[in-house]
Amino acid sequence: MQDHHVNVGILGLGTVGTGVARILLTQQDLLRTRSALTFTLHTIVELNWDKERDLDLSGVECITDAQKMLENPEIDIIVETIGGYEPAFTFIATALRNRKHVVTANKALIATRGRELFQIAKENGVDLLFEASVGGGIPIIKGLREGLVANQIERVYGILNGTSNYILTRMHQEELEFGQALAEAQAKGFAEADPTLDVSGGDAAHKLTILASIAASGFVNYQDLYIEGIQNITKLDINFAKSFGYTIKLLAVMRRMENGLDLRVHPTLVPNNHLLAAVNNELNAVFVKGDFVGNTMFYGPGAGERPTASSIVSDIVDLSRDLLLKEGEQFSCRTLNPEQGIPVVPVEQIRNRFYLRFFTLDAPGILSKISGVLAQNGISISSMVQLETHGKDNYVPIVLLTHEASEQAMKQALDAIGKFDFIQENYLRIRLF
Repeated sequence: MQDHHVNVGILGLGTVGTGVARILLTQQDLLRTRSALTFTLHTIVELNWDKERDLDLSGVECITDAQKMLENPEIDIIVETIGGYEPAFTFIATALRNRKHVVTANKALIATRGRELFQIAKENGVDLLFEASVGGGIPIIKGLREGLVANQIERVYGILNGTSNYILTRMHQEELEFGQALAEAQAKGFAEADPTLDVSGGDAAHKLTILASIAASGFVNYQDLYIEGIQNITKLDINFAKSFGYTIKLLAVMRRMENGLDLRVHPTLVPNNHLLAAVNNELNAVFVKGDFVGNTMFYGPGAGERPTASSIVSDIVDLSRDLLLKEGEQFSCRTLNPEQGIPVVPVEQIRNRFYLRFFTLDAPGILSKISGVLAQNGISISSMVQLETHGKDNYVPIVLLTHEASEQAMKQALDAIGKFDFIQENYLRIRLF
């Protein structure tokens, strides 16, 4: 890289890739003013060049051969926006081995195979940045890595999936059932045709893995996270939560414990007076507690062409500044350490308060039997609601809020309660914030 000039190549011209290209082509003067660097979109690799795009790509090399771009010595930074596991992993690994720096928004790849990629980056003296992998346009990774660098991160609570948040918001605001809210989200483009990764909690867990790894300065194993989705939440649960003064959110949780990190993704009853309860529709938010700064919150759009592209270009500019300042130096310490593993505390050892919802036969003595099993497992009840109106097939809902108890004790209690013949199988447990 000479004369303060940076050549960029983009892998994939889908929604995000188009946004990155648009910024690099239309915001050159702004970027030059703010960075003292000239950025040129040198090459784009895309298989489908027949698709109509509102971009003037004259002067840009538009090709279908990824290998040609990955081996081009004129290109300084590769931006990967194709997503998925393959061929994205192979392309990124090849770029790093060719000593090209890489910027990606690929949260699934960073969460599950990031350790391998960062090892390759370290061995080749290059960097891999990924601000856009969590929170779209929210600068949460830079916030943790730089703005809060003086802090031990004690807590992270995140609304990290816009699809699930939109569905739960509509269920709260319009008293829709899950299926109705999902259909609306799909019709408006907030949910994929196959929404499984979003509503199951998997997407949020990918992002939590990345945030926890940064907060702990090492690597968290994605497979160690406890994950639950929102598919079993009903309109009835939403209304019960409201009556108790709570809003249900799909929450990603990181808590620092003595023996490791508590890492979970699951529906959570958030008090209505907490900032996270007011984060609605497709927006994302991350609540962070540092030992010196105290409580902070990052809030904004979690996806989309423009917000995600904004974060990617931020990484491009940061990386380019470092290349100017550190010419000839090896591997930037800003990236994750592939040699440092972070232990995750088994969920059975975690203590929480719980919301419990059962459908039971309308018969005397049932509540005492349920509370008796809970008591045998050391679980006490803080609040209880039992509707008098009959539900389907003469079953009525009973809802309990408990005091704090271990996950292991709650599992044992629910296993025992589920064997009662007066309990319908579709009982539900939700943790409290």
